[in-house]
Amino acid sequence: MKCRHCAHPLTLNFLDLGAAPPSNAYLRADALQLPEIWLPLKLMVCEACWLVQTLDFAGREVLFDADYAYFSSCSSSWLKHAENFVSMMQQALDLNTKSLVLEVAANDGYLLQYVQKVGIPCLGIEPTTSTASVARAKGLTIIERFFGIELAKELVEQGKMADLTVANNVLAHVPDINDFVSGFTHLLKPQGVASFEFPHLLNMVQQNQFDTAYHEHYSYLSLHAVRTIFEHNGLQVFDVQEWATHGGSLRVLAQRIDSGLHPVKESVARILAKEQEVGMTEIGFYRDVQIRAEQAKFDLLRFLLDCKSKGLRVAAYGAAAKGNTLLNFSGIRPDLLPYVVDINSHKQGKYLPGSRIPIVNLAHLLQDKPDMVLILPWNLQTEIMHDLAQIRSWHGRFAVAIPNLLVI
Repeated sequence: MKCRHCAHPLTLNFLDLGAAPPSNAYLRADALQLPEIWLPLKLMVCEACWLVQTLDFAGREVLFDADYAYFSSCSSSWLKHAENFVSMMQQALDLNTKSLVLEVAANDGYLLQYVQKVGIPCLGIEPTTSTASVARAKGLTIIERFFGIELAKELVEQGKMADLTVANNVLAHVPDINDFVSGFTHLLKPQGVASFEFPHLLNMVQQNQFDTAYHEHYSYLSLHAVRTIFEHNGLQVFDVQEWATHGGSLRVLAQRIDSGLHPVKESVARILAKEQEVGMTEIGFYRDVQIRAEQAKFDLLRFLLDCKSKGLRVAAYGAAAKGNTLLNFSGIRPDLLPYVVDINSHKQGKYLPGSRIPIVNLAHLLQDKPDMVLILPWNLQTEIMHDLAQIRSWHGRFAVAIPNLLVI
């Protein structure tokens, strides 16, 4: 395989998690009698542009289908993050009733609802029917297509150039990253700003967040790689902010190289220097990820087996994609983890892909009163522990497996 950005041959291994089904391919009960498609899950590093990427085995139409089950609004902390972003950008860019905010991967309208609320014209692009329908129910205008140069040019011809484009947690989800980024260059007004948020590869490596690897994530991003890709496609990074969301993310603000007026802030050089100092442009940085992933797998298995031998009942919370990666890599099935709770009604009554663990509602957990609750979306640990504080009433305890096994 060659690098999906620069076409350099890929020879440096990063992470091999064996095989797994697509992490968001939740199963209905009638599908339990049918076989699942398991695909190799292997990541490699481009030594030319330092883009970490999965080997290609499935197209985007397979991974992001009409029944896509990830709904952004299920997290209250993420909603607050989105609302604060809208307020900040409204002031920074003086957005008003004559502006246009366009979000790619608008999902269920988690962010654009706040843009609409303050009276700024907005438009969402979202290819998955399940989430787009929820966004439309909020009164939002949604184009149900994948984004790239072709769609960007169509929007420009319709007079829909944007003052602000938003792309949260989607840059990693696109197979043709050059086509995707170039679309923003076409879509932005001359002085427009493009905002991208994505999990920072630095945290994935340093904090053992290997479970964020799944087929829907085609790329794993450093600022070095992003800046290179953006400049190749006509965008200039002028500001970078670090956020705690999704285990540690970067918010990159970019402008058109040919017309942008924003001066490049010190933050860009600072984050680039930080990546350089820890060795993200050197082969050695990427070599120990496999060992630490396997150690986390073994620790989780020992924990669950120990709980079973002691007669302790364990449940999981959060039917998250990252949890599916962890459970399938570890070979965990319902005999060790009988159910997982999720507040997303679109997942309840279904089964996790691969492990086939049933997904239940919160009432099931409150009635069952397990001794341990394993939090799978560790990035929401604080929020989940707050929302489930009542498990303390029956002396229940929480556990997380990433970055290391910890019982709380």
